[in-house]
Amino acid sequence: MDRRQGPASLVGLAVLLLVATAADAPQLPIREARWLKSPNLVADLTTLPRECLASPKDKTLRQSVAVGRELFRSPLMLGGQAARAGLSCSSCHRNGRTNPHFHFPGISGEPGTADVTASIMSSHRGDGIFNPKPIPDLGGDPKKLKISRDPAKSDLRTFIHGLITQEFDGPEPSATALSSITDYVRALKMSACPKGTNVPISLDAKLAEIDSAVELAREAYRSGDAGTGRDLLSAARSTLGAIDERYQLAGLESSRADLASASETLFELQENAARDWQDWQRDWPQRKRRLLAVERKSLFNPTVLQKQL
Repeated sequence: MDRRQGPASLVGLAVLLLVATAADAPQLPIREARWLKSPNLVADLTTLPRECLASPKDKTLRQSVAVGRELFRSPLMLGGQAARAGLSCSSCHRNGRTNPHFHFPGISGEPGTADVTASIMSSHRGDGIFNPKPIPDLGGDPKKLKISRDPAKSDLRTFIHGLITQEFDGPEPSATALSSITDYVRALKMSACPKGTNVPISLDAKLAEIDSAVELAREAYRSGDAGTGRDLLSAARSTLGAIDERYQLAGLESSRADLASASETLFELQENAARDWQDWQRDWPQRKRRLLAVERKSLFNPTVLQKQL
């Protein structure tokens, strides 16, 4: 068999498994619902565990953590089959924590587990043995984490590099992207975990992620780091896509058109960062207001989501 057919075959298998599993689950346009095996799907799709982020005092490190936070949530950073399915680091580690109801076919055993040596995702580490392990809480007890986060050591950076390029067959990340994701994970600490219940998944929060990613991208382009700028704009476009999933209801067509136009503008900036950002700065605030005005009619609203189920 032609060696080039191997990865394509695995991609097809993973997609078929995901579709087959989704066929038995409630049909929602929200991709995350396809890999959740949850006793309360509405709660899982409308809330997140609180993020345990200790913001660094050093300005440069704080900036790096902010970049890493956006890339951690971007499927394109993993690449390979994970990106095709819409998986990102945050799929298993929601808000940098864990995901007790994560259940991806061929990857998970019990909910909340993943086989990091599954051939479906990796041509490098696939070992032919199904051995899913519990997904760790990155903001949990450090004694339960196997990889050292000591900034003086390269253990965590090496681990994340292997996760992207081997565990998920992703492309080689830029040095900045790799350092930023590493800095973000290091900044997740149990001591920084706020008390209280989960936080809602809201349109406001998604829009804030887009604003952060776009502003960080502009700063990256200004500093001459076009690669990181493109990665951040990709992250912003992925978040636009996540919003679009929740607006796929009758009567919200104009909202989806706004999202598509916003994504197109960011794509044009990705292709040519020398373009004037004026179109984005002029149109995006108006689009945000229109999206917020009808949020209650979208799948961000738990009542609307429950009716869809």
